[in-house]
Amino acid sequence: MAVIEHGAISKAAEKLDVAQPALSQSISRMEKRLGVVLFERSRRGALPTVAARAIVDDVRHGLSKLEEAGRKARATQAGRAGTLKIGLVSSALFEVLPDALKKIKQLAPDLALEFMEMGNDDQTEALKQGIIHVGLIHSPIAISGRMHQKILRQDRLIAAVPSRLAKSSGGRITLQEMAECGLVLYPKEQFPHMYFGIAEAIRKLGCEFKINQHANRTMTVLACVAGDLGIGMLPSWIRSMGFPGVGFCQIDNGDNLPSFELLAVAAPQYKAMLDYF
Repeated sequence: MAVIEHGAISKAAEKLDVAQPALSQSISRMEKRLGVVLFERSRRGALPTVAARAIVDDVRHGLSKLEEAGRKARATQAGRAGTLKIGLVSSALFEVLPDALKKIKQLAPDLALEFMEMGNDDQTEALKQGIIHVGLIHSPIAISGRMHQKILRQDRLIAAVPSRLAKSSGGRITLQEMAECGLVLYPKEQFPHMYFGIAEAIRKLGCEFKINQHANRTMTVLACVAGDLGIGMLPSWIRSMGFPGVGFCQIDNGDNLPSFELLAVAAPQYKAMLDYF
């Protein structure tokens, strides 16, 4: 294409920044492979033959597709194209995911997204197997292999209580009062760090750590609280969603309670994707 554009091998070689003999040899090899003569060489330059003119459009189209493929490859490597598979816990649906979607739409409009809502254990396995590229997941986690992490949010725990109690308490409650009522918590296998942190904080006050009901999903915790099975301890983002029969209270002496941390986790090849969160 350069020889056709410039009309001479010497000018084409200069444009391509290669030595003229090397370009002449490349053209000769191409002619040998194709079994045709592509250029009529003379003192005036190199003129395309009928055979060369017949394939010009095909070659031009091929170069265009190659350039397009290169752009796509570079965009995918930079996390601006292709498909991003995101695993997420329910707490990521509030603020974190909507903010990320706005950013992705602005910076990478060609990036296709797939979402899979799943718990911590399922996400850690999905990350190891490459089923998801980025996991929005609660800490602490243990995943074999090198993973990159980014802290997205740290939430204090608040009390989810039956509506009648929220009204009568003025929106505040103590750990002693919560311990006396009994708790609705995620199972310790699900969030051991949080489970044992709550237990230790309550026992330090000389109170019994009493679990009325375990529930492995946030909505189930809220349903149990609404059904008067006990008091839940949930991250503060929960205030942004209403649930019939449930109110929320600040825990007055809850400074020693663990925080609820949300992470974005990705394998090394998807590290660039963390910039969207």
